[in-house]
Amino acid sequence: MMKKVQILGVITILMVLPFLSGCWTLVAVGAGAYGGYKMKENGYTLQNPITKEKKSSK
Repeated sequence: MMKKVQILGVITILMVLPFLSGCWTLVAVGAGAYGGYKMKENGYTLQNPITKEKKSSK
């Protein structure tokens, strides 16, 4: 009986593990977004390295 409980526990952990990895990803994304928001409040800005060329009128 005890061996069945241990096997069931291991199977449960293995099934739940992929869901936890997704949650950690969401936590990291949320933390990055919050950090960016706070930096924007303090006056920091991000520059896009890819910019459109301005057409010169000659």
